Amino acid sequence: QSENVLGYFVNVERIPNSCSHSPNRIFLKERKILVNLSMAYYRVNISAYNEAGESPRAIYIVPEFSGTDLPGQIHVKSQGTNAVVTWTPEYNPKCFVVDWGTGKEDMHMKIVTPATGNFTLDNFQPYKLYKIMIHASDVCQCESFIRHEKTFGATRFYSVEGVPRTGPTNVTILNITKHSAVVKWTEIAAEDCLGFLQGYRISYTDSSRKKSPAVTLNSSTTSYHLTGLKEKTTYRVQISGFTNAGEGPLTLSQPFNTPKYGTVEPLCISITQQES
Repeated sequence: QSENVLGYFVNVERIPNSCSHSPNRIFLKERKILVNLSMAYYRVNISAYNEAGESPRAIYIVPEFSGTDLPGQIHVKSQGTNAVVTWTPEYNPKCFVVDWGTGKEDMHMKIVTPATGNFTLDNFQPYKLYKIMIHASDVCQCESFIRHEKTFGATRFYSVEGVPRTGPTNVTILNITKHSAVVKWTEIAAEDCLGFLQGYRISYTDSSRKKSPAVTLNSSTTSYHLTGLKEKTTYRVQISGFTNAGEGPLTLSQPFNTPKYGTVEPLCISITQQES
């Protein structure tokens, strides 16, 4: 039916949107639009229309932006269920807009005016990862945020950190030789960390139950090369994750056997027969 389309309606809605009115509608003839957005969450609704009426809406959630190139630093200090957020403005806008929550389906918004460099948030739950974003704006009415809002900084925050509730998954042992093996695993999911994951600890014991010193690795590592193993021995490997609050549970014991012999190199033998 595209040949009958007269144009398109586009709504760009900020998440969260504390305004009581609906977002402004943009009328287009083309199938492309360029919008300048802050790093807040946004929902884009697109529908087509012709002489008969309007189509159902296509809904698109703008993906989360990376905050590596933001100019401002945000500092968060926990005070029980509250948190004091401070920052140093790079200039003096008319107001700041503070977003906080655990994700785009659970975000709160507050206009801070006059434009001070601190704000107190409340009702934080322990062991939950919150995102806090600060946006500067020289126009402090809801309907103008999309055009005038500029993200100053963003940070992640736990009011209370816990230990991981699970260990890593998919632990496998590869490239086993008589004196070494490679351990691989899948990282602990963010929702299971309950705090900022600092790293992993690998512990392993041999068949005589002799425990080797635990190996501590950073949180970006998902494999490790075990060396100094004994030949023809059964080993059991377990891995845990840890946060600033402590160490989480170990994975189930993963056994493997080192062989008696190393890799066998092919040997070529040439046999010639002499005539008698």
